[in-house]
Amino acid sequence: MEFTGKTWKFGDNINTDLILPGRAQLFTEAEQLRCVFEANRPGWVDEVAKGDVLIGGYNFGMGSSRPAARSLRNTGLACMVAESINGLFYRNCVNWGFLALECEGIFKAFKEGDQATVSFVDFTVKNRRTEEILQGRLVPDVLLTTMKAGGVLPLLETEGLIGSAK
Repeated sequence: MEFTGKTWKFGDNINTDLILPGRAQLFTEAEQLRCVFEANRPGWVDEVAKGDVLIGGYNFGMGSSRPAARSLRNTGLACMVAESINGLFYRNCVNWGFLALECEGIFKAFKEGDQATVSFVDFTVKNRRTEEILQGRLVPDVLLTTMKAGGVLPLLETEGLIGSAK
């Protein structure tokens, strides 16, 4: 699985309240989508396009276990790559089927708007402008399978372990 898309950069210690504000907790998924990054990048949800790639700094997704990863997935982003991803947020990326990769040096290797090719086969990230290739951290098979399936519930449905939620 490989994606090429325009990059959007967000710095260090981006918390889940910046991704999805607490007031949006009781909103529908569609309403939550309109709130993504509204505090620090107003209007961003109208600019991001299907297949784009989020580039993050250190400790991306720190904070609560709200469904911020689901909201990022719902923007149409292909995936995210960050210097480091908060453990709870990373697990929520897995649970909600949002592809996420840790990759040292990623933040400095890209300018916002560069094209990135992200491979979840060999866990590399290539900057199409500079041709630089970075090696990301291996994602364990069970986690990658879950993310590729769309998250925990879709995976369990596909395997016949639970009934369809539809």
